[in-house]
Amino acid sequence: MRLGNVITVNPESIRNGYPFDEIEYIDISSVGTGTLQGTQRLQIGGAPSRAKRIVRNGDTLLATVRPNLRSFWFARNPQENAIASTGFAVLRAGKEIDERFLYFTVTNQPFTDYLAANAKGAAYPAVDTDTIERVEIFLPPLPTQRKIAAILSAYDDLIENNLRRIKILEEMAQNLYREWFVKFRFPGHQHARFIDSPLGRIPEGWEVKGVGEVALNFDRLRKPLSSIQRAVRKGIYPYYGAAKIFDYIDAYIFDGIYLLVAEDGSVVTTDRKPVLQYVSGKFWPNNHTHILQGKGSVSTEFLHMVLSEIDITGYITGAAQPKITQANLNRIPVVIAEDSILQKFNEFIRDVFRKKIVLGGKNEVLRCTRDLLLPKLISGEVDVSELDIAVSEESSA
Repeated sequence: MRLGNVITVNPESIRNGYPFDEIEYIDISSVGTGTLQGTQRLQIGGAPSRAKRIVRNGDTLLATVRPNLRSFWFARNPQENAIASTGFAVLRAGKEIDERFLYFTVTNQPFTDYLAANAKGAAYPAVDTDTIERVEIFLPPLPTQRKIAAILSAYDDLIENNLRRIKILEEMAQNLYREWFVKFRFPGHQHARFIDSPLGRIPEGWEVKGVGEVALNFDRLRKPLSSIQRAVRKGIYPYYGAAKIFDYIDAYIFDGIYLLVAEDGSVVTTDRKPVLQYVSGKFWPNNHTHILQGKGSVSTEFLHMVLSEIDITGYITGAAQPKITQANLNRIPVVIAEDSILQKFNEFIRDVFRKKIVLGGKNEVLRCTRDLLLPKLISGEVDVSELDIAVSEESSA
């Protein structure tokens, strides 16, 4: 069946008479491979011109620019004023196709390969609506579609649950950081004396230092690979860009715990903070992200906490292509506590990050299992009527 026969592409757009004064805007940079990092609340009059696509429950958002990057998201109970960028195609299921089955169909790797092969343009390869509508898909009867979607959704639900647990851990860590290092309510603070510093009053014995003084930088070891090179080097090791994993390849450069700070492109979050990725294990980064580790008593985890609180906009250069140079990154001032305080904080924070790593590992197992099943189920290679899969919390270990 041609996809366009069973779905509607971009069914609704903002027009005169739109009932909301504010929108929850979904930008291209906020959507990853099946994930949404967040939305921007904007006044309708001040929203960018590309904020046009109305998003409803059950819609699939599919990025049309650089489809090889696999940016898509399933809208599960979005805000009623959710609006997506025109950089997305919003796909809405018709009566003959289950909305979750539609989502898994377009997130299948062969579908991505089809889009990438039919993209037009050199600098910003993109696909149009006709390209999406004319692709041929496997369309079993609705009961079979729903069973396939239920099996694959079980994995996604566990992944989402683990992501919620990770978010709770991150909030715990950030709250403790703010309590100790922003509000200065650290152990023994009742007896602390305060002195003036370039960042305001800080406890005596604490210092203000540049990031370059408290972090090791490994940018010199980065080595970018083109999409053509990565295509022939598929493997198990994540290939990181400025804001996310772009691919999995057959080799790695780094092995350990590192903090990645976006250098150019998507360098700042909606709340003006730097784009950070805490990485553990073997990986290969491209040249669009800085590679850091904490130095001395400053742990990589503490470095993550510090940078996640900083308004980075004053250190960004370039208009068309925002950039945080290594020199600008190095000169960002941060407050560094006495070693005894840092050691106590590191004991707690490392345990929190270890739990995050464990949950992240479980999610990788779940994703791999799901991704092995997905093409076989979507193509009909595996008969779903003969498949009995039970996905449980224990199976994610």
